[in-house]
Amino acid sequence: MTEAGLEQAVIDGAVQRLRPKLMTVTAVILSLAPILWETGIGSDVMKPIAAPIVGGMITSTIHVLILVPVFFLLIKRRALRRGHLPAVQEQHAAE
Repeated sequence: MTEAGLEQAVIDGAVQRLRPKLMTVTAVILSLAPILWETGIGSDVMKPIAAPIVGGMITSTIHVLILVPVFFLLIKRRALRRGHLPAVQEQHAAE
């Protein structure tokens, strides 16, 4: 495990998670948007329920797509430097 390999693994993992997360968030937000803009009967009850769900979906997107990979990289980089992860020296191809 090298630092460059670790960074590449984190980037690859974040890229693989991007599409499913954005599809889920988009579906939830689009399904709750009419409830947020409704003014008819029952809207006074439904708006307080829908608003936190939409806010949670937005913040969870930021958390899952940005914060988790960054914190994971920081923790694993620290473990690599302290010797808790097996380090492999990078091999450069001779030209």
